Amino acid sequence: MGLLDVFTGMANGPRGAPGGFGGMGRGGGMSPILMAALGLLAYKAVKGMATPSQPQPGAANAPAPGQAGGLGAMLQNLGLGGPAAGGGLGGVLSGGLGDLVKQFQGAGKGEVADSWVSTGDNKTIAPADLSKVLTPEQIAFLTERTGLNREQLLDGLSQQLPEVVDKMTPQGRLPSPQDIERA
Repeated sequence: MGLLDVFTGMANGPRGAPGGFGGMGRGGGMSPILMAALGLLAYKAVKGMATPSQPQPGAANAPAPGQAGGLGAMLQNLGLGGPAAGGGLGGVLSGGLGDLVKQFQGAGKGEVADSWVSTGDNKTIAPADLSKVLTPEQIAFLTERTGLNREQLLDGLSQQLPEVVDKMTPQGRLPSPQDIERA
């Protein structure tokens, strides 16, 4: 099971259920939690391009959170439709995944993130603990772009981030940009 399986398996909600997370999904679009997980991985790539209060070029034409539009539209809505995408989606997600693991390590939760990367069982993380790992800026960035409130975001990410990272690391290691491009 690869990255494409993550996208398709979670496309309609955090557990593949129609209607998306918290009833936010509409019309078969990508779940807001999957958008948040991918946005978290892409955060550092887009952080310098705009602040959460600045809309991205083309974002007005992007579908609303949870609506159909595909991965390209979702990435554009997150701010990856422009120059940042030029470096390749594989590089953005691979680098973001490495940065996220380092962020967990820096917050004293490295063993949790390491369990998601390894081939063994995934450790859980409570929403309150996740709020101590993520920065306020990351949370604001993701809530604005997904339409979820802080509680929904942290609850959904605490449930789904382990699976997303696990599926992105089937070999038990951080993938190279080429691994992600192939997936």
